Amino acid sequence: MLRKIRITLGAIFIICVTALFLDFTGVAHQYLGWMAKMQLIPAVLSVNLVVLAILAVLTLLFGRLYCSVICPLGVTQDIISWIAGKRKKNRFSYSPAKTILRYVLMAVYVVACLVGLDIIMTLLDPYAAFGRIINSMVQPIYELCNNVMAKIAEHYDSYMFYEVDVWVKSVAVLVIAAVTLVGVGILAWRNGRTYCNTICPVGSLLGLISKVSLFKVTIDTTKCNGCTLCQRNCKASCINAKAHEIDYSRCVVCGDCIEKCNRGAISYKLRAGKQAAEAKGSEEKVDDSKRAFAMTAGLMVATSVASKAQEKIKMDGGLAVILDKEEPKRETKIVPAGATSIDSFSDHCVGCQLCVSACPNGVLRSALMQPEMSYEYGYCRPECTRCSEVCPAGAIVKITKAEKSSIQIGHAVWVKKNCVVLTDDVECGNCARHCPSGAISMVASDASDPKSKKIPVVNEERCIGCGACENLCPARPFSAIYVEGHEVHKTI
Repeated sequence: MLRKIRITLGAIFIICVTALFLDFTGVAHQYLGWMAKMQLIPAVLSVNLVVLAILAVLTLLFGRLYCSVICPLGVTQDIISWIAGKRKKNRFSYSPAKTILRYVLMAVYVVACLVGLDIIMTLLDPYAAFGRIINSMVQPIYELCNNVMAKIAEHYDSYMFYEVDVWVKSVAVLVIAAVTLVGVGILAWRNGRTYCNTICPVGSLLGLISKVSLFKVTIDTTKCNGCTLCQRNCKASCINAKAHEIDYSRCVVCGDCIEKCNRGAISYKLRAGKQAAEAKGSEEKVDDSKRAFAMTAGLMVATSVASKAQEKIKMDGGLAVILDKEEPKRETKIVPAGATSIDSFSDHCVGCQLCVSACPNGVLRSALMQPEMSYEYGYCRPECTRCSEVCPAGAIVKITKAEKSSIQIGHAVWVKKNCVVLTDDVECGNCARHCPSGAISMVASDASDPKSKKIPVVNEERCIGCGACENLCPARPFSAIYVEGHEVHKTI
């Protein structure tokens, strides 16, 4: 029964979390957005104390259920391992814990959070890794299938589906996602939960807590006949059947061992103090585990507080160097309204790509690991707040439509040598006509001749950096106006 419940809940979570990344209509996020916020690292970085308390209590009561039910990358490994098990049964064996490697990697992750090493943070976070895989590898296929259905529906005069643009948002992230999937897949195919119990910082942290959980898988030595079926079916490689010992820091409470034992020697029950095999008559070990948990939890909370406190005051990037450049190159990247600043965004973003998947305007795309904004495919509409609604880590704080219209994430820069008014001697005004904040005015190109063709002038105090001017500029192949980002966002 335990295994069936775990499989059912795990299937629900991975299907729903995957739907969050695939859905481009925004409907899924209205009902399932809380599942992204239940992920541990986003909860830590956003200082979501309610979620952290729920996960801590869940682990203290039942062990590492988070890893086998809530974590989508963990469930993915179970699926791969299950497929491999169809080919070869009873294929696992006990292996000692790689304790030093586990806790060194966890310490590296904590330090990376404290000093702001974004690449390490996003590479090691299992939720972010899953998000990259779905966003980069699965979503384009899903969108292609949607477009095929839209064509078929249109043929029958039905508009149940509508076509969307399909494009690779970042080749670098696609490569990283593919390497991650192959690496995790190989480990899961060969050895089950090796990634979770060796590399993953979340698994290492929860492993410390699960040592003192109230409910545990226990072995009744009076019923065990030493067949080692439990050991050979433990994908966490944490059961030493000969010694009748279980490493609870690696056990993910999958229930496979309980189902395989045909003598009823293994059960999942309330820890029974001295009679429990795992206690070994030593309360001192429990105290040490509690102290280790308290220290680690303190470090993680300190990480989140430090991330919140890193409000570095910087001047905005100013005008980009544009002389002799064939295409706009921003000196300062653009991050979404609600991020407050580039530093705050970098400190909190886990790189899960959920905002990239949710962006309906094709503005957000990945730059190596963390998202950036660019306006080749669309512009950031003032009435759209989708990215702030879906971000689970607090990198993009939820804002209203009214608030977004007054947040300045950058300012427009006019590139005189590219403007069609001067290069082609035509009337234009496209940038001014489509500017939602009225920050662009058209003035006579020749001050001495009021009837001369008009060119744009940008009022930086009114510009919010939405990119409508850059996206809709008719100059080709190089835009005559582009947006330069701000280090710290302003309210106008």
